[in-house]
Amino acid sequence: MYIKICGITDEIEADYCNAAMPDFVGFIQFVEKSKRNISTKKAVSIMKKIDPKIKKVAVTISPSNEQVHKLCEAGFDYIQIHGSVDLSLIENAKLPVLKAFNVKDMSDFSKYNKCGNIKGYVFDAASPGSGETFDWEILKKLPAISQDKILLLAGGLNPDNVYEAISKTHIPGVDVSSGVEKDEGAGKDSKKIQRFVNEARRADMGDK
Repeated sequence: MYIKICGITDEIEADYCNAAMPDFVGFIQFVEKSKRNISTKKAVSIMKKIDPKIKKVAVTISPSNEQVHKLCEAGFDYIQIHGSVDLSLIENAKLPVLKAFNVKDMSDFSKYNKCGNIKGYVFDAASPGSGETFDWEILKKLPAISQDKILLLAGGLNPDNVYEAISKTHIPGVDVSSGVEKDEGAGKDSKKIQRFVNEARRADMGDK
């Protein structure tokens, strides 16, 4: 079971993640419309506080070659790419790629499925980061995926539904952002992060 906490914005949230120990943390990069977008410089500063066992992911939407190069040089472990990009950009990236798809572009999956530098996939709702779920039955229509790929289910997950999501889809990974944020405003909630991780681990053990 892989667990990713996405949209980290400050060092306090790094501490929350260190306490819960997910497998990945995500930093929104070059997505100005996102309230969780931070500069690469700030992301690098926060990453220094993250436990070395936790992988750091730069999360982008249709990045340029220059942006990908900058992220590769910044110290991230993976780049997560939403939207359409040329296959050469992915193949030439100096870091492994997590390719994200939502219900609007799931039909493009076959185009990327044989790309060697794609090490995993994120399956998200129509509007990434919106906190909305999607019809998980769509995932049953995807072509066969190599067992060595990282698979993450995203979109509307939270501590209350992640157990059900894992049980129904059997996807061995989950990705959350808004579902572990504070009720009263922006920023992550330490208790929600811990509960999310606990519930995901519990579902994983339940399947066994």
